[in-house]
Amino acid sequence: MSKPVGKPNFKPSPKVLSAVSRARFEAFSILMEVEGGKAFADDLLRGRRVTALSPQDRHLATALVMGTLRWQIRLDAEIREFLARPNARLEPAIRIALRLGALQLQYMDRIPDHAAISESVELAKIAGHQHASGMVNAILRKVAGLPKPGPLAASLSAAQLAEATAHPLWLVERWVASYGVEAARAICKHGQQQPELAVRLAGAQTGRTTGVANELAEDGIDLAPGAMLTAARRVVAGDVTSTEAFKDGRVRIQEEGSQLIAELAGQGTMILDACAAPGGKTLILAERNPKARITACEVSPARLETMKGRVAASPYAAQIDFLRADATELPADSAYDVVLADVPCSGTGTLGRNPEIRHRLKPENLARHHERQRSILRGALRVATGRVVYSTCSLEAEENAAVVAEVLAQEAGWRQIPVADVLDELSDRGQLSLECGDLLKGAVAADGSLTILPGSLGMSVQTDGFFVAILERST
Repeated sequence: MSKPVGKPNFKPSPKVLSAVSRARFEAFSILMEVEGGKAFADDLLRGRRVTALSPQDRHLATALVMGTLRWQIRLDAEIREFLARPNARLEPAIRIALRLGALQLQYMDRIPDHAAISESVELAKIAGHQHASGMVNAILRKVAGLPKPGPLAASLSAAQLAEATAHPLWLVERWVASYGVEAARAICKHGQQQPELAVRLAGAQTGRTTGVANELAEDGIDLAPGAMLTAARRVVAGDVTSTEAFKDGRVRIQEEGSQLIAELAGQGTMILDACAAPGGKTLILAERNPKARITACEVSPARLETMKGRVAASPYAAQIDFLRADATELPADSAYDVVLADVPCSGTGTLGRNPEIRHRLKPENLARHHERQRSILRGALRVATGRVVYSTCSLEAEENAAVVAEVLAQEAGWRQIPVADVLDELSDRGQLSLECGDLLKGAVAADGSLTILPGSLGMSVQTDGFFVAILERST
């Protein structure tokens, strides 16, 4: 019987640790925490222990963690073939040591087989499983003899696509039913790729970003224009997190789809970000509305404090107020002309960036998300005098169009407006790239909402999946 997993409880001595590379040890430690279900890999990879590594080790640790999580379903299937009892429940540390080794053997061409195998064996020993080290060695030697995975076949069933791309079958079947086989294929391919890193530079609201961009160039950061937004930049090369501009808040990491949601909120004088943490959208609202009062609402005390620290380092801190509250129970005397409700969701549009979601999410979770999302949208409508933007990073209808339709059927005095009209406004103001405006408008549904599927906008625009609906008062 395997034990519950939390933070790893092993603290190897420097002598013991010398048997494995620092990158592999940190990757192993992070995967142990993620296995416990209480931490996200992306957050842990930005932690002090990883940032203290050399650039080369930091890159390897990131590739090991994210690659293992992306391919975990397929890795486990391969490992299971060589177990004496295929249905045996392995200790977490053994599972992770085997996955790390199998990932390197099957998906990382530049790592010698002997290094992948020997260091995985040593990780099992470091974690206190000396007795299992021989099994780890034997299984990985057999995995090394397997053929390397090839490109996706031209025609695959849902089951074959799920197996080939290491996605849960129930999710792939949903996507095939909702969007078709080709769209599901693009979603799955996107989920197995390292996402582009997009940033927002200080001065984006005025177009005066040259100083920060030049400073980043001097630090070895190679930037390209945003694929969707003229205010965004894509990081082509370099570690932006090591720069002073990043540390003091003059450049921040933010996916372009996330940036677009905040841009779609539009103009106002009293604005509420109803589910604000970690604060990236709040800062864009402040950028685009320099004379407005922005209220950033968050129910979690810890996330609220973290967001306060992030905002304090920005030039917009003076116009942002903070409110600790549940977005379903906003103060009755509140009144905002613009409300952004970017609600907590399943996150199925972000599996490339947050691959562990595929291992945690269950079909029954969607109904729970749906109920809370309806409550948040109702709460937003109660305090809004003008526009409400409802958004998720989910691909699931229960969390998207179904929420909006049900709430509109119960709340009088509101109508849904076409997102395409607001995209035209952004284009007219020069906020959207010329190419992307038409691509985005092509993804607007008959009800006026916008759904972006990962991989659906072509090779030039690689964004996470998201949904946006815009509501306005009709009376």
